[in-house]
Amino acid sequence: MILVASAAIILPLILLGGLNLSATRGMSLSALVVIVTGYFFWHLSPMVITASILQAIHKALPILWILFGALLMLNCLRATGAIDRINQGFQALSADMRLQTVLVAFLFGGLIEGVSGFGTPAMVTAPLLIALGFSPMAAVILALVADSTPAAFGAVGTPLTVGLSNVTEKTSLLNAIGLRITQLDLFVGALMPAVLILILILWFGPKEHRFKQWLTTLPWALVIGFVYSGLALLTVWLIGYEFVSIIAPLGTLVVAIVTIRFRWLLPKTVQTIPWRTDGNAPQPAGKHQMSLVTAWFPYLLVVLLLLASRVLVPLKTAMTHYLNLSWTNILGYSQINSDWELLYSPGTILAIAAIIGLLVQARSLRPLLPTASTVVRSMGNTAIALGVTLIMVQVFTNSGLNQAALPSMPMYIAKFVAKYLAGVWIIMAPFLGQLGAFVTGSTTVSTLTFAQIQADIAANANLSTTVILAAQLVGAAAGNMICVHNIVAVSSVVGLSGQEGAILRKTLLPGLGYALLIGLAGLVLINLLV
Repeated sequence: MILVASAAIILPLILLGGLNLSATRGMSLSALVVIVTGYFFWHLSPMVITASILQAIHKALPILWILFGALLMLNCLRATGAIDRINQGFQALSADMRLQTVLVAFLFGGLIEGVSGFGTPAMVTAPLLIALGFSPMAAVILALVADSTPAAFGAVGTPLTVGLSNVTEKTSLLNAIGLRITQLDLFVGALMPAVLILILILWFGPKEHRFKQWLTTLPWALVIGFVYSGLALLTVWLIGYEFVSIIAPLGTLVVAIVTIRFRWLLPKTVQTIPWRTDGNAPQPAGKHQMSLVTAWFPYLLVVLLLLASRVLVPLKTAMTHYLNLSWTNILGYSQINSDWELLYSPGTILAIAAIIGLLVQARSLRPLLPTASTVVRSMGNTAIALGVTLIMVQVFTNSGLNQAALPSMPMYIAKFVAKYLAGVWIIMAPFLGQLGAFVTGSTTVSTLTFAQIQADIAANANLSTTVILAAQLVGAAAGNMICVHNIVAVSSVVGLSGQEGAILRKTLLPGLGYALLIGLAGLVLINLLV
């Protein structure tokens, strides 16, 4: 039965990662197998399967809406020339692609994660990296890997507030778990800038002097990493977990800009050409009629609107109440629901910012309809791939509604693993979180699914519950690197549809490595707390 339960995990790895099938074909086959095995082995009724399919289709719509907003923003910025001006700004700050990787993918992406989440950061940062001269494959890999450390706290602390709601709703305990997350990431998350630069150098550049190219940036990368992790720790300690993924990237971005301006700890030589692909070079720096503030205005507006909608309670209440397209009690099942608060969606905010950006930058809305039409036409294959992926996910997660009195498939796997690996659970806890995010595509949903069993195992094995739950959250955040529907969405933005398997093979190693290091860091932390 464990093989049947694991089909939703094993098949995507084999079909996409091993056989290199496209997401449309590979996930269609995976969804079909999970439906058939769910019916025959888990005794799911046709009504539950149908409700899960309808839920999946509805859940795909908000993700596609975010993708539409991100693509509309990108194409509007291209139409006005703002992308060229943003590139010139980065080139003026530093033309070194190693530093640009950290600035755009990790810090700016972390800020977007802090105010949005839902896979939005990679969809925003990958096109920016491409505009800076990175190859599409490099841009996607770096954007996905970077959207890990900040995702543990997600959009204003949602993975803790919602993800741990089955375990506790006490702010003091949530802050204690948040503090443990930052302590684990002092060991591991602080290395992320250095890891991103290493990935760029090892996988996307010439073989000559690779170690030296990395070593010369290592002092700066480590300082940026420890500043980020230190600010995260101080934020939880002094303010609260909800603001970690806003204050940490924003504060670190300021530090990074200052160090670059004063050339503190920077390499003596600037590396630009080694990782740039032909036909992908940015516009040379020079005079441009548009100011840098005007060029960045739509992105700044996105951050402000997202932050206001998440922090200002009256505004949040209004945006979640009006135009609420959520679907509850699908086909009469109270457990099968799908949320879509249209006004509150990052997709709506991205679209609004794109429209206002056109008015500010071009003083005209003439490019809007042609651009929107082009974006919609480009999303066809992505919609299919995303739909079948979510069908597999929802049948998998709803499998607890069976006629055989079996636990759900994810809970069956968790209990099976816990039974045989309880003795080394602190090492395994982040992998369970990562497993949940790989399938569901969400740090929050992974934690909501597995937090209670993580807490039970911690109690039975006499381990620190706060450390185990922190490991769950960080592991789930690392699962963003390998989540199939994140990969599908980002691939669509940069024109790499059909290469999802190659992307998964690249992100799997850093994803598993992150989870392993978190497990080891947890082992150290638990021993220190004894």
